[in-house]
Amino acid sequence: MDAITELGRLAQLLRQEQQEDFKLHEMYLNQRSVKDRRLAGITWFPLKVIETGYGMGAYPFMVVENPGEKHRHFFQPASPVSLFSAAPGNEGESIKGTIGYVDDSRMKITFYMDDLPDWTEEGKLGVNLLFDGKTYDEMFKAMNEVINVQKGRLKELRDKILGYETPAFYQVEKVSSDALNASQNEALQMMLDAEDVAIIHGPPGTGKTTTLVQGIRHLTKDGRQVIVCAPSNAAVDHLTRSIAAQGIRVLRLGNLAKVEEDTTSYTLDVLLQRDKDFKQIKELKKRATELRKMGGKYKRSFGKEEAEQRKLIFREAKELNREARDLETYLVQRTIDQAQVITCTLIGSTHEYLKERKFAAVIIDEAGQCIEPAAWVPIIRAEKVIMAGDPFQLPPTVKSQEAAKAGLAVSLLEKSVERLEKVNLLRMQYRMNEKIMQFSNAQFYNGKLEAFEGVKNRSLEASPKVVEWIDTAGCGYQEEAGENNESLVNKEEAALIKRHLETWVHTSPHTEIAVISPYRAQVEWLEAELKEYPNVTVNTVDSFQGQEREAVYISLVRSNENGDIGFLKDYRRMNVALTRAMKKLVVVGDSATLGNDKFYSAFLDYIESIGAYHTAWEWMA
Repeated sequence: MDAITELGRLAQLLRQEQQEDFKLHEMYLNQRSVKDRRLAGITWFPLKVIETGYGMGAYPFMVVENPGEKHRHFFQPASPVSLFSAAPGNEGESIKGTIGYVDDSRMKITFYMDDLPDWTEEGKLGVNLLFDGKTYDEMFKAMNEVINVQKGRLKELRDKILGYETPAFYQVEKVSSDALNASQNEALQMMLDAEDVAIIHGPPGTGKTTTLVQGIRHLTKDGRQVIVCAPSNAAVDHLTRSIAAQGIRVLRLGNLAKVEEDTTSYTLDVLLQRDKDFKQIKELKKRATELRKMGGKYKRSFGKEEAEQRKLIFREAKELNREARDLETYLVQRTIDQAQVITCTLIGSTHEYLKERKFAAVIIDEAGQCIEPAAWVPIIRAEKVIMAGDPFQLPPTVKSQEAAKAGLAVSLLEKSVERLEKVNLLRMQYRMNEKIMQFSNAQFYNGKLEAFEGVKNRSLEASPKVVEWIDTAGCGYQEEAGENNESLVNKEEAALIKRHLETWVHTSPHTEIAVISPYRAQVEWLEAELKEYPNVTVNTVDSFQGQEREAVYISLVRSNENGDIGFLKDYRRMNVALTRAMKKLVVVGDSATLGNDKFYSAFLDYIESIGAYHTAWEWMA
């Protein structure tokens, strides 16, 4: 097989994924009543309009409120929506917009047009969540470019990243940083020496971000501009703050509503507000708004002269908006030019302000968490590629099981780690006590990791036993279906976790604790059980990737007579779960259900070897 054939097959899998994603969304949108869609979390109706105005780019916005009964919803910042009317005479009218921010009851929508239509003032408005095809469009566009390129830099990168040709390395200068350990300095040298692609394999707690930031500092020394991407906004924000802390000029591109509060000072919106020339844009927008108000006086009943006057007024307002938009575009490009580093999500690299812009390097962090087509989106803009992450943590999320099995769930990072000869493994971990680290180290990293001297023996004073397995076998704790038959819950296991936690948490009220589970229904039940403890975070394993706590409880939930363990068979998910704790790890599960699986059997053997086995009967009244 060659690169073109491989990527052609990948594009077909992406099409399957798009079709499955679209089908699931449309099934709700078109086949359900407004009431059902509200319950499903993809429609708000009726709306209360709180505010209207003109924002960034002089585009109109609307802030609406959902005053009815609150349900869990799927509206997110930057998602496309349709504002529709159910008022008599206006049924079927709708306009598309984009969510600026959203919470449980309010939403700000921006509409990319000059003015809102009159029917938006008539009431009986609702909003539907639309299928977001932009992400797929950008991935297909990138895939098409990568597949069809016949010569030049992109062709070289394509063939070398996929392992069909050998990447080149040229040591220009020997570098090292006192802030890095030996394997991190090796990674730093690789980032600078790589002519085409550098792969940094960063297991949990090994200082991957620290290493990347030092590499970025060196890469931008000679005035070159780099783009730094990650699949999630949270990961981008973390990188942005880390880069800025080194005194590097960084610009965070993306929807302001998706950016964490302590990162907004690096966003385009905030940097523009600080620009001395931005005041002129405000003045132009203010004059345009005043003209629109003046034109509104002629709205209802007027003659020919008034109609002409209204037309002239709105035309002048439109011209002022265009002038404001042009000036804003100029200031935006100036701000981008001044940045040493641009940070954004993978799809965010297609931002209209980055069109035609090339970068000395693209750095993709958490590259194991995105499907391969998403990784190619920023790569087409770069002279060389640096990917970092861990293929032994959670893989990309794929909705089409058929596409996942055929290879769409294999990330570009995973392919590169398997195919390329030079991959740098970060070997020193700074998070976990050695006993917490050892099992994952043996199972996933060939025993190559080493715990830093300062963490290898640390524990909690209030609960000094570092690792505990609490076995619920024989206790009658049975898994059951969650609400609406979604997910799984094990209520007795949740109660056991609470009892165990209560044996020591009161003597250590400031210890940061996480209780995590692979199952959403169990998480929801645990949240209710543990709400009285402000120092306890409850979350799914998937949502907790990238985080850490001093103490971590893992609720495995599965307990049945058939030995069915479901997606606990995804051992990478368990690797994530087992490597979140710094000083104490407590795993609760049924050995009779789990023990026939080779991975969990090996874990139970490890538990026995370190004397960490307990039975649930020890905490039962």
